[in-house]
Amino acid sequence: MARNESVARMVMFLCFGTAILSLAVHWHIMKTTGQLNQSASTTLRQNSTPRTDSNKNRSEGIGIGEPALAESVAPAKPKAKLGQGNKDVANTAVTPKQTKLVVPRKEENQKTNNSPKGFFFPGVAQAKSVQGLGSSQTQVVVNLSDRRVYVYRYDQVIASYPIAVGKKGWETPTGDFQVMHMEHHPIWRHPITGKVFEPGTDSPLGDRWIGFWSDGRNEIGFHGTPNTDLVGAAVSHGCLRMRNSDVKMLYSQVDIGTPVLVRN
Repeated sequence: MARNESVARMVMFLCFGTAILSLAVHWHIMKTTGQLNQSASTTLRQNSTPRTDSNKNRSEGIGIGEPALAESVAPAKPKAKLGQGNKDVANTAVTPKQTKLVVPRKEENQKTNNSPKGFFFPGVAQAKSVQGLGSSQTQVVVNLSDRRVYVYRYDQVIASYPIAVGKKGWETPTGDFQVMHMEHHPIWRHPITGKVFEPGTDSPLGDRWIGFWSDGRNEIGFHGTPNTDLVGAAVSHGCLRMRNSDVKMLYSQVDIGTPVLVRN
């Protein structure tokens, strides 16, 4: 009987010890697992926290949940550089590949204060601009010996008119020129007497003026005349006189900048 009680106590002690050992093992496992979870959580937070640059004072990383804006924002266009001079303008990306020159349209009654002094009364209006460019396919050739003017277009003569040329001592200048001044109903001032002739039927300059030469004081060019009998003679002060009907035709065939070649 006493032996059975001793065995029973031993069994109870073994069971109690086993339970305590199980609890200790379970507590140790739970503690170890908790430490591992805490370490993993700390590592995750450290990896997700943006690092800061102490020099630049701004974030270099992208945190969880933050949008990645760097890939979606388009780069800003570079600003055009200023102050490079006019010679670089034609080659910059801002300008078109081809640059067109605009030829001003004929304005029959355009006013100007730049009329040359000499043959014209100061303040003459109705002159065309002298800054245009003539059509390169049209040119005027004056043959002083033949007393004729020829209009060429694409190397073909499209018109020819008789002219009066400069008399002895007032010879018409020869050379290569360009139309520089065109005018309706011009006013003329005599180069010697200074007398001013108003526009009209009896004006020595007729209905049109096409100037191609100037020394800064006087000007020489084509113009009409009421004295058609003198066309074909050497009677002018260097200008080329034409019948009014012919000079009107010539006026419509040329423009500012049209080449004028005067030959003997």
